Amino acid sequence: MPIDAPRDGQDLVVVANRLPVDVTLDEAGEPSWTRSPGGLVTALAPVMSRTKGAWVGWGGSPGLELEPFDVDGTELVPVMLTDTDVERYYEGFSNDTLWPLYHDVIAPPQFHRQWWDAYQRVNERFAQAAAANAAHGATVWVHDYQLQLVPAFLRALRPDLRIGYFHHIPFPPLEIFAQLPWRKQVVEGLLGADLIGFQRGGDAANFVRIVRRLTDLTTRGQMITVDEGTPSQRHVRAQAFPISIDSHAFDQLARTQAVQERALEIRRELGDPEYLLLGVDRLDYTKGIRHRIKAYGELLEDGRLSATQTTLVQVASPSRENVGAYQQLRDDVELLVGRINGDHGQVGHAPVQYLHQSFPMEEMAALYLAADVMLVTALRDGMNLVAKEYVAARSDERGCLVLSEFTGAADELVGSVLVNPHDISGMKDAITYAVHLDPREARKRMRRLRRRVLTHDVAAWSGQFLSALTAVPVRDGHA
Repeated sequence: MPIDAPRDGQDLVVVANRLPVDVTLDEAGEPSWTRSPGGLVTALAPVMSRTKGAWVGWGGSPGLELEPFDVDGTELVPVMLTDTDVERYYEGFSNDTLWPLYHDVIAPPQFHRQWWDAYQRVNERFAQAAAANAAHGATVWVHDYQLQLVPAFLRALRPDLRIGYFHHIPFPPLEIFAQLPWRKQVVEGLLGADLIGFQRGGDAANFVRIVRRLTDLTTRGQMITVDEGTPSQRHVRAQAFPISIDSHAFDQLARTQAVQERALEIRRELGDPEYLLLGVDRLDYTKGIRHRIKAYGELLEDGRLSATQTTLVQVASPSRENVGAYQQLRDDVELLVGRINGDHGQVGHAPVQYLHQSFPMEEMAALYLAADVMLVTALRDGMNLVAKEYVAARSDERGCLVLSEFTGAADELVGSVLVNPHDISGMKDAITYAVHLDPREARKRMRRLRRRVLTHDVAAWSGQFLSALTAVPVRDGHA
């Protein structure tokens, strides 16, 4: 049932699983907040500051009911999630059904009807919050796989809105997506949007092919025609908008004296290795950490890299530690690291430095500057912003990026050394090539990479998407 637009509604409403702040209650029951890190917050903060905007999302704590509040000129609209919602909608359907399914079934997805029911219920709650805060004819931008039903729920409530959706993770081919028992409902949910953005052209093509197979709708190239029983039809565009980072800010951070001195200090603390390799990932089975460490261990075993003159620093940020697959991954990685260090380490030197923790941006920039070779070997990744951070940090035009061809970044970062992470022998060759790369060739590659990353930054990404979305005409009834 459609509802009327509020008189004091916002012109731009962002809908995401999380608010751009983490909200907590103190002992007196008063809320306090800290700004969340992350690319989406960085991308949209300038846009929100220029526009009368609202951000709809969960505050991060189950059972926390809060009234909307203002932060830096943006109205934040908290959506309450219960413990059951977090268990079934977020940890269950989002992260134990959709996440593995959309990442090529690297881990088997779980299909539970109670999880699906919770996913629908929570998506409708997010849509209602957005509808209650959007001005007439406003632009609403929905983000990511946790909220794929929001566009259709929102269109039913507010047909006057422009609705955009951006999918931050991979979108699978039909043969994988078809396993989802609620596949058609998810497609119909997404088709409530006017513009559906993906990281790669192949993801957009996957979605259009799925629409052709699972619905009777007409498609032509990237356009999907939806007949809603109105005098005029509605057109939905599926298109690639590869996300990026605030590359200029990262470039400036890496140029500071403190970060450059810390980079030199890191190498000294590691014993001034001849070659320093670096991996930075969430501890997730999609990131290919086991494959990478296995290839490195074999290079030491083969004698192609010196165990005394080479160090691999692997930063593995904690992730979803209550999920069994992640607990098993941590055990596997730590066992592998221990075996390599036991076989090849010496007193005062371990060939693998494994860090199961998160670090601030300044420390990450220093690590990027210290590393000779950056290893981004994900088995499947929507984009992988770590690869872009490494490039943005290398104003010295040194270093080499070894990049999985199964990341969205591989489409853009021409100049990296591409690898198939499933091919351990091929990855070993690529690492060896990167380690011994001629400095002139390394500079040539890095210059090309930096041109791309510094030109196509996060501001360009958000601007391109919103420009395409705001080009959609708005009428009283239907966008």
